[in-house]
Amino acid sequence: MPTDQIDIERYHQLALQKQKEHRLFLATLKRKAPKNLDKIVQEVHTEVFSEIDCTKCANCCRTLGPLFTEADITRIAKHFRMKLPVFEEAFLKTDEDGDKIFQSMPCPFLGEDNLCSIYDVRPKACREFPHTDRKKIYQINNLTLKNTLFCPAAYLFVEKLRERV
Repeated sequence: MPTDQIDIERYHQLALQKQKEHRLFLATLKRKAPKNLDKIVQEVHTEVFSEIDCTKCANCCRTLGPLFTEADITRIAKHFRMKLPVFEEAFLKTDEDGDKIFQSMPCPFLGEDNLCSIYDVRPKACREFPHTDRKKIYQINNLTLKNTLFCPAAYLFVEKLRERV
């Protein structure tokens, strides 16, 4: 592995080892969040993303397909100058929950350089991932915990948040 790449497997193993600790910590936040939690969350999020370069990882783009909203589909199809049904047939399928997702992973718009070829029009779920800058972060504890298994930044976010709170 090149030295400029993130060791995804190492972070995954660390996240697995700390699942119980992280679950308990996040549950504590839900029960008794400090008054300034949103401010701390923003600070920790900014700190983590000053250390982690997503383009050295892109694990989310390889393994976690986003959910597509109708607005996402319309925006991206327009970007490609494709009719909606043609775009959907080419790239999307409907999952068991009735949600529109990629037919297969990795993301078809992920380049070999780990850059997104549709970055400016990417789905809302991609723009918001890993959701570590949300207000009232304790409302998405299960999602945050799950994301630590796939995203080194989410793992570091929880670790640093534990230190700060």
